[in-house]
Amino acid sequence: MATSFPTTKFSFNPLVWLGVPIMDRYIIGELILPFLFGVGAFSSIGVAIGVLFDLMRRITEAGLSPWLALEIFFLKLPYFLSLSLPMALLLACLMIYGRLSSDSEVIALRSSGVSVYRLVLPALLVGLVTTGVMFAFNEAIVPAANRQATITLERALKGKDPAAFREHNILYQEFGNQEQADGSQRKALNRIFYAKEFDGQQMIGLTVLDFSQTGLNQVLLSKTATWNNDRKTWDFADGTIYVIDPEGSYRNIIRFDRQQLELPRAPLDIAKTSTDPIEMNIAEIQQYLRTVGDSGNDKEIRKLRLRIEQKVSLPFSCLMFGLIGSTLGISRQRSGRRATGFGISLILIVSYYLATSICEAFYSFDVLSPLMAAWLPTMIGFAAGVLLLIQRNR
Repeated sequence: MATSFPTTKFSFNPLVWLGVPIMDRYIIGELILPFLFGVGAFSSIGVAIGVLFDLMRRITEAGLSPWLALEIFFLKLPYFLSLSLPMALLLACLMIYGRLSSDSEVIALRSSGVSVYRLVLPALLVGLVTTGVMFAFNEAIVPAANRQATITLERALKGKDPAAFREHNILYQEFGNQEQADGSQRKALNRIFYAKEFDGQQMIGLTVLDFSQTGLNQVLLSKTATWNNDRKTWDFADGTIYVIDPEGSYRNIIRFDRQQLELPRAPLDIAKTSTDPIEMNIAEIQQYLRTVGDSGNDKEIRKLRLRIEQKVSLPFSCLMFGLIGSTLGISRQRSGRRATGFGISLILIVSYYLATSICEAFYSFDVLSPLMAAWLPTMIGFAAGVLLLIQRNR
């Protein structure tokens, strides 16, 4: 006589394995498909407006290869995918929590003793995970992909492999403490370093103005200069040094074939570094800030400090939009869910980025600190979400 044993179908669900309650698993599972739909929709809109039209113009006007255009398109895609994450989460929360509300599932859950605070918890969990994913994505993938897209486009249009981002007109101002006539120390300009071109190996067409003493005391002109990493000096070739006396006339002229001088490495670091924040992660921006810290370019320094704070604050908009979207979704009545949700999403997203632009403007006028300018729109969104949540729970 054959003996039969009951069989159990095995399926791996990480939420079950993590011990997530069934209500949370249900809501999170419902959020996934609208979230993926939102990622696809918003990233498609962004990449079409931000990249596709420009690439089509370059194909027709500049003769860019369609295959290279396709490569650049995919390299730019991670940036717009990253931007779409908070928008997609907002749309998903509005749609799913709106459906739960219009189908009276929210009423059923609340009659069973489930509070509104407990209902929005799955959205907050998804928002927290999305925040981490967006931050890691922006640090590890987006800057490298944007940098490679820039290199690929420049190589295609210029017919060469660009070794650096700032190939032409490299300008660096070095500031330092100088002793004044009364014996005090004051920060002042020490040197101006200018190069016409950088080919990836050496500077070409060098001019160095030395103000380290009182007034302009030395001018160096050189055809080329290469950084000597072993000796930490610049190797200048085929140049002239003009020594200037305090009255402003030439005191001495020195011509040389080879000359080593101890000047800062910073001009080389500037020439080899992208200055576009979307092509740098936080560590690279901080390194660049250390390089240009004494350059006197306060506008560039302030911009980069703001971008560092924004790279941290922007991912938290996922958590903020998860809170607002779920709370508004619970409050919505029976209506055209997808169209209404998409419309509300666009209004909230435009409002958020408008607030971000306003805060940047206040920062440029020195009204806000970089921390406040970066975090204020997100904090306002969190405050609005908490107030809505408290009101809805009454």
